[in-house]
Amino acid sequence: MTAYWISVYQEISDQGKVDAYARLARPALEAAGGTFLARGLPEQTYEAGETTRTVLLVFDSVEAARAAHDSPAYQEALAALDGGARRDMRIVPAL
Repeated sequence: MTAYWISVYQEISDQGKVDAYARLARPALEAAGGTFLARGLPEQTYEAGETTRTVLLVFDSVEAARAAHDSPAYQEALAALDGGARRDMRIVPAL
């Protein structure tokens, strides 16, 4: 079953670390079967109205998304991000 990987950046404290993370994370996640669907700031917000960076990827399954997260290549990207941002990341199965 298809799964979505959703990351919301609640706070960026070191843009250099975020940039280093992005250079490593994108190829790692794409190599693991992820496809980027959206990334950036919202064009419109409702309810809480938070204009925070959001990233949305799709994977073939929850298992594939978990494997991508746990892969050595993505763990290297996370190490580069260390302390550079506070994020909420989740994997959600499609309906």
